[in-house]
Amino acid sequence: MNPTILMVPRMPEALIARLKENFTVLGPMERSTPEALPPGAEEAEALLTMGSLRTDAALIDALPKLRLICCYGTGIEGVDRARAKERGIALGNAGTANAASVSEFAMGLLLATARQIPQADRFVRAGRWQGNSVQRMASVPGLAGRKLGIYGLGAIGSRIARRAEAFDMEIGYHNRSRRADTPYLYHDSLLGLADWADLLVVSARASAENRHAIDAAVLKALGPRGHLVNISRGIAVDEDALCAALETGAIAGAGLDVYENEPHVSDRLKALDNVVLTPHIAAASDTAQDAQQEVMLGNLEAFFAGRPLLSPVAV
Repeated sequence: MNPTILMVPRMPEALIARLKENFTVLGPMERSTPEALPPGAEEAEALLTMGSLRTDAALIDALPKLRLICCYGTGIEGVDRARAKERGIALGNAGTANAASVSEFAMGLLLATARQIPQADRFVRAGRWQGNSVQRMASVPGLAGRKLGIYGLGAIGSRIARRAEAFDMEIGYHNRSRRADTPYLYHDSLLGLADWADLLVVSARASAENRHAIDAAVLKALGPRGHLVNISRGIAVDEDALCAALETGAIAGAGLDVYENEPHVSDRLKALDNVVLTPHIAAASDTAQDAQQEVMLGNLEAFFAGRPLLSPVAV
């Protein structure tokens, strides 16, 4: 008999079709809670989920045969890793599969907020451009020669840095520790990085430890000409502090693809003209989605064949 696996969210149809070739597939679930488990879930040996969804001890313990949790994408913040470790459950994610897609989207948000591209679009659509230098929008600083601070120089952050180099930007970063394999300027605190930077990109992995890492003090250090871009997770930014900074001009602008309470987006953010808002689509490219599906399939195949996961995460 094929092993039983349980989907929490609905996976792409092409992936589901391939999963059904080798597994008995249950789900999707309406909610990631024990009460929403479908019939037969007690036989599930693998759980397919996303890091933004809650996989807590109650759900884990409601699956007595569970041996593997696979996250679609790189996020793992919703998984109770301590309980998984106690149960001896392996954890896998998509590794670097979407890193190129997310990093290029980060550069798009940097350009959009720093060069005011959405505002320019609205300016033209409103008929305000009269075709001369007097009636055009005010000039803004470009990217060339400016300082880009990257919070989290992992697979995505390092790709953002390489792309920013092509824009002639100066690169600095903050990590838990200095990376010996990079020439970029290391800052031993996030506050110090923000104080140095003109633009700050959040690409750190979301976790309880970095909840609201971007707070009022960091935003004040970034300054009134500074821009913030977040393609990590909304939990990393204190959204109330960010709204206040944007409303008062404590920073110049922001580009956000992620939010604290997705899919809810604060009305304060939506009311602002100096923030670019997108619906968590940085990884929504064909190449990234195909790669994530291949890694998930590869993780499942390896696990049930008794081999190491393609992209394991320590629990």
